[in-house]
Amino acid sequence: MTKISELNSESGILVRSAVAGDLPRIIDLDKQISGLDKPDYWQESFRRFGGAQDGRYFLVAEKDGQIAGFIVGEIRAWEFGSPPGGWVFSLTVDPDTRLGGVATDMFNTICNCFRKAGVDKVHTMTDRDNITVMAFFRSQGMMAGRSIPLEMDLSDEEAPS
Repeated sequence: MTKISELNSESGILVRSAVAGDLPRIIDLDKQISGLDKPDYWQESFRRFGGAQDGRYFLVAEKDGQIAGFIVGEIRAWEFGSPPGGWVFSLTVDPDTRLGGVATDMFNTICNCFRKAGVDKVHTMTDRDNITVMAFFRSQGMMAGRSIPLEMDLSDEEAPS
C-alpha cells in the first residue's frame, strides 16, 4: 500500500491520496456537478477505494491549498476473460479550475499508478451525451475500445420466459 503524492511544479497542482477529511469537499464537488447529494455513496466509495489499497486509487488534486478535483479508479480483470486493466470510474473537477490542468494531472497520476502495477491499458465509460468528459478523455489519447457496452431498460419489461 502506497500513499500517492505528486506535485506538478509547473501547474502547482498536488495530486495525493484522499483522506477521510477530504470527504465533505468531495461530496460538495460531486453535488455541484451532478446536482445530487450522495454522501452515503461517497463514504462507501472512500471505504472501498481510499486508504491507498493495492490496486485501488482515490486521489484528490489540490490547487492553492484547496481541493480542486478528485479521481477514483482501480485495477481489475474485466468481464469475459479480459486481462487486468486500469479503470477510471469517477473524475470531477471544480468548474472554477477547469482548463487549468487539474484533470490532466489527476489522470496522469492514476495512469502512472496503473503502469507501476504492470497494467498496459486504461479504460473508462461515459455517457455519449457528456461532451465535456468525452472531450477530456479524447484529449488524453483515449478512443473507443474493443468492448461495446450493451444495456436494456428493465423498468417496463417483464423477464423473458
